[in-house]
Amino acid sequence: MSPATQTKTNSHSLDSAIAPRSVRLLLALWFLGGKDVNQGKVSDRLKVGGKKSPDCDELYARLEREEAIEVAKKKVSITNKGIELLGQGLQSSDLAIEGTIVGSWMAKALLKWIQQSDVSVNGAATNGKVAHSEIASYEEFKPEALKLFEKLDKGYNYSGLVPIWHMRRELGDRVGRVEFSDWMMEMQAEQKFYLQGGEAREATEDQKRDSITNEIRGLLFFASKES
Repeated sequence: MSPATQTKTNSHSLDSAIAPRSVRLLLALWFLGGKDVNQGKVSDRLKVGGKKSPDCDELYARLEREEAIEVAKKKVSITNKGIELLGQGLQSSDLAIEGTIVGSWMAKALLKWIQQSDVSVNGAATNGKVAHSEIASYEEFKPEALKLFEKLDKGYNYSGLVPIWHMRRELGDRVGRVEFSDWMMEMQAEQKFYLQGGEAREATEDQKRDSITNEIRGLLFFASKES
């Protein structure tokens, strides 16, 4: 998953006493694809001396209460809030890597995070996020939407079906709600995207609201690229 929403300091920050362990869990989950990951695979990254960490169950419970992860039938998914908390944790001065040997998965995960990070390296950033200008026209929107689709599809392993709500939230207040919906439909008319419904039973009401509702086709939940 891409670190698309990053590091705002707020009341939802993780408790400093468990932050490093929580960051490790979130990082492992994100690196493993972030969506419907077998809980055992994540837990393997938390083992101490080859044995299950004694605080493992507590970490899952705490992060689920924080709405940083979602757990269903031994499958774990990281939420947007979880990615935000992960970004906070990775930038925290309290975070430290103990010992002299770092697991290869962690090194690879940290490298992937850096490579996909939206944080500006030249200091031209606000609250850890690059400042973006408002999208004022369809011609400006089109390349931004295509680029965002590729980024989310790759970063979140969406397999070509990117949730429309996720695209809307990533663009945020750069584009109005009506304009976003109209321009996404226009991109479909130009065969840049195909907007479709699908299995959205586990979607929240907010996610459905941030999708697109069409008078004829009903709820359009996913965007895919025309073949």
